[in-house]
Amino acid sequence: MGVKTALEWLSSCSGCEIAILNIGEALVPILTEHLDIVHAPVIMDHKYFGQCGDEGEHLQIPEAVVGIVTGGVSNEEHIEVLEEMRKKCQVLIALGSCATQGGIPALMNGQDSEASFDAVYQTPSTDPGATRPDQGVPELLDRTYALDEKVKIDLQLPGCPPNPAHIAEVIISLLENRDPVLPTKSVCDSCPTRREGKGEVSKVKRYIENAEFDPDKPVSDMRCLLEQGFMCMGPVTAAGCAKYGAPSCIEARVPCRGCFGSVRPKGNQMLDMMNALASNGIDFTTVVDRRSIQRFSGAHGNLRPKKSAVKEEV
Repeated sequence: MGVKTALEWLSSCSGCEIAILNIGEALVPILTEHLDIVHAPVIMDHKYFGQCGDEGEHLQIPEAVVGIVTGGVSNEEHIEVLEEMRKKCQVLIALGSCATQGGIPALMNGQDSEASFDAVYQTPSTDPGATRPDQGVPELLDRTYALDEKVKIDLQLPGCPPNPAHIAEVIISLLENRDPVLPTKSVCDSCPTRREGKGEVSKVKRYIENAEFDPDKPVSDMRCLLEQGFMCMGPVTAAGCAKYGAPSCIEARVPCRGCFGSVRPKGNQMLDMMNALASNGIDFTTVVDRRSIQRFSGAHGNLRPKKSAVKEEV
Protein backbone atom coordinates (compact mmCIF):
# COMPACT_ATOMS: atom_id res chain seq x y z
CA MET A 1 0.00 0.00 0.00
CA GLY A 2 1.26 3.44 -0.90
CA VAL A 3 0.91 6.68 1.02
CA LYS A 4 -2.72 7.79 0.96
CA THR A 5 -2.93 11.03 -1.02
CA ALA A 6 -5.80 13.41 -1.72
CA LEU A 7 -5.83 16.11 -4.40
CA GLU A 8 -8.18 19.07 -4.73
CA TRP A 9 -8.50 22.11 -6.99
CA LEU A 10 -10.21 25.37 -6.13
CA SER A 11 -10.05 28.59 -8.19
CA SER A 12 -7.62 27.27 -10.78
CA CYS A 13 -7.12 26.36 -14.44
CA SER A 14 -5.74 22.78 -14.08
CA GLY A 15 -2.29 23.93 -15.24
CA CYS A 16 -0.78 22.59 -12.00
CA GLU A 17 -2.38 19.20 -12.63
CA ILE A 18 -0.84 19.20 -16.11
CA ALA A 19 2.50 20.02 -14.46
CA ILE A 20 2.14 16.88 -12.34
CA LEU A 21 1.65 14.83 -15.53
CA ASN A 22 4.69 16.57 -17.00
CA ILE A 23 6.86 14.83 -14.43
CA GLY A 24 6.95 12.24 -17.20
CA GLU A 25 8.18 8.67 -16.85
CA ALA A 26 9.28 9.26 -13.26
CA LEU A 27 5.61 9.70 -12.37
CA VAL A 28 4.78 6.07 -13.20
CA PRO A 29 6.59 4.41 -10.25
CA ILE A 30 5.43 7.23 -7.96
CA LEU A 31 1.79 6.50 -8.77
CA THR A 32 2.04 2.72 -9.02
CA GLU A 33 4.40 1.98 -6.14
CA HIS A 34 4.39 4.87 -3.67
CA LEU A 35 1.09 6.78 -3.70
CA ASP A 36 -2.44 5.58 -3.10
CA ILE A 37 -4.67 8.34 -4.48
CA VAL A 38 -7.93 8.25 -2.54
CA HIS A 39 -9.43 11.50 -3.82
CA ALA A 40 -8.74 13.56 -6.94
CA PRO A 41 -11.72 15.21 -8.71
CA VAL A 42 -9.58 16.02 -11.76
CA ILE A 43 -9.00 12.33 -12.59
CA MET A 44 -11.45 10.21 -10.63
CA ASP A 45 -15.16 10.24 -9.79
CA HIS A 46 -15.53 10.64 -6.06
CA LYS A 47 -18.71 12.21 -4.74
CA TYR A 48 -18.55 14.76 -1.93
CA PHE A 49 -21.88 13.57 -0.50
CA GLY A 50 -21.75 9.81 -0.91
CA GLN A 51 -21.63 7.66 -4.02
CA CYS A 52 -25.02 8.89 -5.24
CA GLY A 53 -24.22 12.50 -4.43
CA ASP A 54 -27.15 12.96 -2.09
CA GLU A 55 -26.07 11.16 1.07
CA GLY A 56 -25.26 13.20 4.16
CA GLU A 57 -25.34 16.93 4.79
CA HIS A 58 -21.62 17.63 5.04
CA LEU A 59 -18.87 17.36 2.46
CA GLN A 60 -16.84 14.14 2.78
CA ILE A 61 -13.21 13.64 1.75
CA PRO A 62 -11.30 10.47 2.72
CA GLU A 63 -8.52 10.70 5.28
CA ALA A 64 -5.05 10.93 3.76
CA VAL A 65 -1.45 11.37 4.80
CA VAL A 66 -0.69 13.90 2.04
CA GLY A 67 -3.06 16.49 0.64
CA ILE A 68 -2.26 18.62 -2.44
CA VAL A 69 -4.45 21.64 -3.18
CA THR A 70 -4.24 23.90 -6.24
CA GLY A 71 -6.01 27.19 -6.84
CA GLY A 72 -6.96 30.09 -4.58
CA VAL A 73 -10.00 30.61 -2.36
CA SER A 74 -12.69 32.73 -4.02
CA ASN A 75 -16.03 31.47 -2.73
CA GLU A 76 -17.76 29.68 0.15
CA GLU A 77 -17.43 26.27 -1.49
CA HIS A 78 -13.67 26.71 -1.74
CA ILE A 79 -13.47 27.40 1.99
CA GLU A 80 -15.54 24.32 2.79
CA VAL A 81 -13.40 22.07 0.59
CA LEU A 82 -10.11 23.54 1.88
CA GLU A 83 -11.10 23.19 5.54
CA GLU A 84 -12.13 19.57 4.95
CA MET A 85 -8.78 18.87 3.27
CA ARG A 86 -6.97 20.42 6.23
CA LYS A 87 -9.01 18.31 8.61
CA LYS A 88 -8.45 15.04 6.75
CA CYS A 89 -4.79 15.42 5.61
CA GLN A 90 -1.76 15.15 7.87
CA VAL A 91 0.45 17.16 5.50
CA LEU A 92 -1.16 19.83 3.33
CA ILE A 93 0.68 21.21 0.29
CA ALA A 94 -0.27 24.40 -1.59
CA LEU A 95 0.70 23.80 -5.21
CA GLY A 96 1.03 26.63 -7.72
CA SER A 97 0.98 30.41 -7.49
CA CYS A 98 -2.82 30.60 -7.21
CA ALA A 99 -2.64 28.50 -4.05
CA THR A 100 0.44 30.17 -2.58
CA GLN A 101 -0.11 33.83 -3.54
CA GLY A 102 -3.48 34.23 -5.24
CA GLY A 103 -2.28 33.92 -8.83
CA ILE A 104 -4.27 35.22 -11.79
CA PRO A 105 -7.69 34.91 -10.04
CA ALA A 106 -6.48 37.42 -7.43
CA LEU A 107 -6.23 40.11 -10.12
CA MET A 108 -9.90 40.68 -9.26
CA ASN A 109 -8.73 41.92 -5.86
CA GLY A 110 -7.59 45.12 -7.55
CA GLN A 111 -11.10 45.91 -8.81
CA ASP A 112 -14.45 46.78 -7.36
CA SER A 113 -16.19 43.38 -7.59
CA GLU A 114 -19.69 44.82 -8.01
CA ALA A 115 -18.61 47.02 -10.92
CA SER A 116 -16.71 44.10 -12.44
CA PHE A 117 -19.73 41.80 -12.42
CA ASP A 118 -21.92 44.54 -13.83
CA ALA A 119 -19.43 44.85 -16.69
CA VAL A 120 -19.49 41.09 -17.32
CA TYR A 121 -23.21 40.45 -17.10
CA GLN A 122 -24.70 43.74 -18.28
CA THR A 123 -23.01 44.62 -21.56
CA PRO A 124 -24.26 44.80 -25.17
CA SER A 125 -23.08 41.20 -25.65
CA THR A 126 -25.50 39.87 -23.00
CA ASP A 127 -29.25 39.46 -23.10
CA PRO A 128 -31.21 42.58 -22.16
CA GLY A 129 -31.79 42.68 -18.42
CA ALA A 130 -29.25 39.94 -17.71
CA THR A 131 -28.36 39.62 -14.04
CA ARG A 132 -25.60 37.91 -12.13
CA PRO A 133 -26.29 34.16 -11.63
CA ASP A 134 -27.46 33.47 -8.07
CA GLN A 135 -29.13 30.04 -8.31
CA GLY A 136 -27.05 26.98 -7.48
CA VAL A 137 -23.76 28.87 -7.31
CA PRO A 138 -21.67 29.40 -4.16
CA GLU A 139 -21.50 32.83 -2.57
CA LEU A 140 -18.42 34.81 -3.55
CA LEU A 141 -16.01 36.05 -0.91
CA ASP A 142 -14.93 39.68 -0.64
CA ARG A 143 -11.70 38.80 -2.49
CA THR A 144 -9.49 35.90 -3.58
CA TYR A 145 -7.30 34.47 -0.83
CA ALA A 146 -4.17 32.35 -0.81
CA LEU A 147 -4.58 29.05 1.04
CA ASP A 148 -2.43 30.03 4.02
CA GLU A 149 -4.74 32.96 4.69
CA LYS A 150 -7.50 30.47 5.57
CA VAL A 151 -5.81 27.33 6.94
CA LYS A 152 -2.38 26.13 8.06
CA ILE A 153 -0.25 25.05 5.10
CA ASP A 154 2.73 22.75 5.69
CA LEU A 155 4.55 23.27 2.38
CA GLN A 156 4.22 25.79 -0.44
CA LEU A 157 5.38 25.19 -4.00
CA PRO A 158 4.73 28.23 -6.26
CA GLY A 159 4.82 28.56 -10.02
CA CYS A 160 2.44 29.20 -12.90
CA PRO A 161 2.77 26.36 -13.54
CA PRO A 162 5.13 24.88 -10.93
CA ASN A 163 8.24 23.07 -12.11
CA PRO A 164 7.47 19.33 -12.60
CA ALA A 165 10.91 18.40 -11.27
CA HIS A 166 10.19 20.25 -8.03
CA ILE A 167 6.80 18.58 -7.67
CA ALA A 168 8.54 15.20 -7.98
CA GLU A 169 11.16 16.30 -5.44
CA VAL A 170 8.48 17.28 -2.91
CA ILE A 171 6.65 13.96 -3.30
CA ILE A 172 9.84 11.90 -3.08
CA SER A 173 11.12 13.85 -0.07
CA LEU A 174 7.88 13.14 1.78
CA LEU A 175 8.19 9.45 0.97
CA GLU A 176 11.79 9.49 2.20
CA ASN A 177 10.88 11.50 5.31
CA ARG A 178 13.28 14.38 4.59
CA ASP A 179 13.08 18.07 3.74
CA PRO A 180 12.76 18.79 -0.01
CA VAL A 181 15.69 20.39 -1.81
CA LEU A 182 14.19 23.42 -3.56
CA PRO A 183 15.48 26.80 -4.83
CA THR A 184 15.58 29.48 -2.15
CA LYS A 185 16.95 32.48 -4.07
CA SER A 186 15.72 34.80 -6.82
CA VAL A 187 15.50 34.33 -10.59
CA CYS A 188 18.46 36.70 -10.91
CA ASP A 189 20.60 34.33 -8.84
CA SER A 190 20.05 31.61 -11.46
CA CYS A 191 20.21 33.91 -14.52
CA PRO A 192 23.31 33.58 -16.74
CA THR A 193 22.92 36.89 -18.63
CA ARG A 194 25.81 39.33 -18.74
CA ARG A 195 25.74 42.16 -16.19
CA GLU A 196 27.63 45.38 -16.66
CA GLY A 197 26.19 47.55 -13.91
CA LYS A 198 23.56 50.28 -14.28
CA GLY A 199 22.24 50.67 -17.78
CA GLU A 200 22.03 53.85 -19.82
CA VAL A 201 18.21 53.73 -19.97
CA SER A 202 16.35 55.99 -17.54
CA LYS A 203 12.80 54.94 -18.48
CA VAL A 204 11.13 51.55 -18.48
CA LYS A 205 10.84 50.12 -21.98
CA ARG A 206 7.65 48.36 -22.96
CA TYR A 207 8.29 45.02 -24.58
CA ILE A 208 7.08 46.17 -27.98
CA GLU A 209 10.69 46.60 -29.03
CA ASN A 210 13.24 43.85 -29.16
CA ALA A 211 15.94 43.36 -26.60
CA GLU A 212 19.53 43.44 -27.84
CA PHE A 213 20.92 39.94 -28.28
CA ASP A 214 22.50 37.70 -30.89
CA PRO A 215 20.18 34.73 -31.59
CA ASP A 216 23.16 32.66 -32.73
CA LYS A 217 24.88 32.99 -29.36
CA PRO A 218 23.93 31.47 -25.97
CA VAL A 219 21.76 33.39 -23.53
CA SER A 220 24.86 34.01 -21.39
CA ASP A 221 26.04 36.40 -24.11
CA MET A 222 22.91 38.59 -23.74
CA ARG A 223 23.09 41.62 -21.47
CA CYS A 224 20.78 41.66 -18.45
CA LEU A 225 17.32 42.71 -19.65
CA LEU A 226 16.76 44.95 -16.63
CA GLU A 227 19.97 46.80 -17.46
CA GLN A 228 18.59 47.20 -20.98
CA GLY A 229 15.60 48.98 -19.43
CA PHE A 230 12.98 46.22 -19.68
CA MET A 231 10.65 45.32 -16.82
CA CYS A 232 12.36 42.07 -15.88
CA MET A 233 11.11 40.93 -12.48
CA GLY A 234 13.97 38.52 -11.84
CA PRO A 235 15.29 40.43 -8.78
CA VAL A 236 11.98 40.11 -6.91
CA THR A 237 10.78 36.69 -8.10
CA ALA A 238 11.48 33.32 -6.55
CA ALA A 239 13.65 31.00 -8.62
CA GLY A 240 12.37 27.62 -9.73
CA CYS A 241 11.16 27.89 -13.33
CA ALA A 242 14.45 26.86 -14.95
CA LYS A 243 14.21 23.59 -16.85
CA TYR A 244 17.27 23.73 -19.09
CA GLY A 245 19.71 25.86 -17.10
CA ALA A 246 18.50 29.44 -17.57
CA PRO A 247 15.15 30.69 -16.22
CA SER A 248 12.41 29.87 -18.73
CA CYS A 249 11.54 33.44 -19.81
CA ILE A 250 15.19 34.42 -20.07
CA GLU A 251 15.88 31.29 -22.14
CA ALA A 252 13.26 32.65 -24.57
CA ARG A 253 14.97 36.11 -24.46
CA VAL A 254 11.99 37.78 -22.78
CA PRO A 255 11.78 39.45 -19.34
CA CYS A 256 10.72 37.48 -16.28
CA ARG A 257 7.03 38.14 -15.53
CA GLY A 258 7.17 37.12 -11.88
CA CYS A 259 4.98 34.01 -11.99
CA PHE A 260 6.69 32.27 -9.05
CA GLY A 261 5.80 35.15 -6.76
CA SER A 262 7.91 37.00 -4.24
CA VAL A 263 11.30 35.78 -3.07
CA ARG A 264 10.43 36.85 0.45
CA PRO A 265 7.63 34.96 2.23
CA LYS A 266 4.50 37.08 1.76
CA GLY A 267 6.67 39.80 0.21
CA ASN A 268 5.36 42.63 -1.93
CA GLN A 269 6.68 42.28 -5.49
CA MET A 270 5.51 45.74 -6.53
CA LEU A 271 7.38 47.60 -3.79
CA ASP A 272 10.45 45.42 -4.18
CA MET A 273 10.42 45.96 -7.96
CA MET A 274 10.26 49.73 -7.57
CA ASN A 275 13.44 49.51 -5.46
CA ALA A 276 15.07 47.27 -8.06
CA LEU A 277 14.32 49.76 -10.84
CA ALA A 278 15.65 52.66 -8.78
CA SER A 279 18.86 50.78 -7.98
CA ASN A 280 19.40 50.34 -11.74
CA GLY A 281 18.94 54.05 -12.41
CA ILE A 282 15.47 53.61 -13.96
CA ASP A 283 12.64 55.99 -13.10
CA PHE A 284 9.93 53.75 -11.59
CA THR A 285 7.27 56.38 -12.27
CA THR A 286 7.57 55.49 -15.98
CA VAL A 287 5.97 52.08 -15.34
CA VAL A 288 2.65 52.17 -17.21
CA ASP A 289 0.69 50.05 -14.70
CA ARG A 290 2.51 49.39 -11.45
CA ARG A 291 -0.34 47.32 -10.05
CA SER A 292 0.13 44.77 -12.84
CA ILE A 293 3.40 43.79 -11.17
CA GLN A 294 1.22 41.93 -8.66
CA ARG A 295 -0.40 39.89 -11.44
CA PHE A 296 0.59 36.62 -9.74
CA SER A 297 0.67 37.74 -6.10
CA GLY A 298 -2.50 39.70 -5.42
CA ALA A 299 -3.47 37.83 -2.25
CA HIS A 300 -2.31 38.72 1.29
CA GLY A 301 -3.68 42.24 0.78
CA ASN A 302 -1.21 43.09 -1.98
CA LEU A 303 -3.96 44.11 -4.42
CA ARG A 304 -6.92 46.24 -3.38
CA PRO A 305 -9.45 48.29 -5.35
CA LYS A 306 -8.43 51.86 -6.03
CA LYS A 307 -10.36 54.22 -3.80
CA SER A 308 -11.58 56.15 -6.82
CA ALA A 309 -13.01 52.95 -8.31
CA VAL A 310 -15.11 52.00 -5.29
CA LYS A 311 -18.73 53.09 -5.52
CA GLU A 312 -19.71 55.70 -3.02
CA GLU A 313 -22.68 54.91 -0.84
CA VAL A 314 -25.65 57.11 -1.57
